[in-house]
Formats: sequence, structure tokens, C-alpha cells
Amino acid sequence: MNLQSNDFEIFGLSPRFAVDRAALDARWKDLQREAHPDRFATADAQTQRQAMQWSVRINEAYQRLKDPLKRAAYLCELHGAPIQAENNTAMPAAFLMQQMQWREDLDEAQGQDDLERMADDVATARRAMLQELQTTADDLRDWPALAQQVRALMFVERFASDVENRLDLLGQ
Repeated sequence: MNLQSNDFEIFGLSPRFAVDRAALDARWKDLQREAHPDRFATADAQTQRQAMQWSVRINEAYQRLKDPLKRAAYLCELHGAPIQAENNTAMPAAFLMQQMQWREDLDEAQGQDDLERMADDVATARRAMLQELQTTADDLRDWPALAQQVRALMFVERFASDVENRLDLLGQ
């Protein structure tokens, strides 16, 4: 392996959305054990520096691969379909209408029950979207469509965070 390998190569995985999380975690622990800078404490400075670089690179790859949204975005980038969330916010009208309705519902939420119901609805939508991401990535291998789905999921994740923040404020 070299530092320029993609995240999937570092972990010995096929570049797919579906990842066995237990296997990923176990491989991360093995890689960290092999590359941990403490193992090279008595080595020369260059070897210590390389161990540190490897440790950082392994952790970066792990953080990307363990998070479904980051993993999907990374697959898009690997296949020439960058997310470009800052520049490309175009979404289907039905999706935008749903987002507007959720925002209105959040503004009108009267208490914990309303917010928890919203959190459940958003979690259900998120699970469905993750399943669609997997189909688009692993079965259809349609990278531009996956990029659009990732952008949509980013909206949903942000909204879920807003609902959680409101719930947290009620708990204070």
C-alpha cells in the first residue's frame, strides 16, 4: 500500500456503498496496530514520520468509510461525479416541497411529542434514502444520480440536526 491508495484499497475493500461495518472496524484496528507511531518510537526519524502519516491516513479513510453519507460522496468523487453541494443545490420539486413542509412543521412544533414524531419521520426518510443510495451505487452504478441523492441526503441530515437541537433545547 502507499499513501496515495484510495480509502477502499487501504482497507482491502471493493469500492462499494455496502460495507460490513464490523469487518471495517476490525480492519481499522488491525491497521492502526500495525502503523501506530508508538510501535516505531525507537526507529529513525523518517520511519517515525512515515508511521505518523500512515496512522493519520488510516484514520481519515476510516472516518470516510464508516459514515454512509461521506462514503457515498467519496464514491461519487472516485467516479468523476463530485458532489459540489455549494454550487449545485438543484433538487426535484417534490423533494423541495417536502423540505418546506418539514420546515413549517418544525416552526409550528408545540412540544416534545411533535418534535419526536418529526425526528421519527426524518429517520424513516433517511433510512429509505440510504437504501436508495446503495441501489444507485452498487447496482446501477449511476454516479451523477448518486451525487444528486447525496446532496438531498445532506439536506435531510441538516434538518434532522435542527430537530435534534430543538429537542435538546426542550430538555434544558
